[in-house]
Amino acid sequence: MALLNIWSLGHFVQWAFIGRYITRNWWLFLLLSIGWEILELYIPYEFARETWDNKISDVIVNIIGFGLGLRIRYETEKL
Repeated sequence: MALLNIWSLGHFVQWAFIGRYITRNWWLFLLLSIGWEILELYIPYEFARETWDNKISDVIVNIIGFGLGLRIRYETEKL
């Protein structure tokens, strides 16, 4: 399994949108992002089965997406 895949793009877009339009709260973001990765350990669906490397890369992609969404929000508010 590749570290980055189509799910990574989905994670990035989702968190960029959330950072841009929904919340600025990094603690809430981290709770939801890491919480989902932990939840995936227990749900019995094939899409949730992935390596630890992939889970870590998912969180990193989430952080980058959320950070970009916040940056766009702050830049837009300056205008």
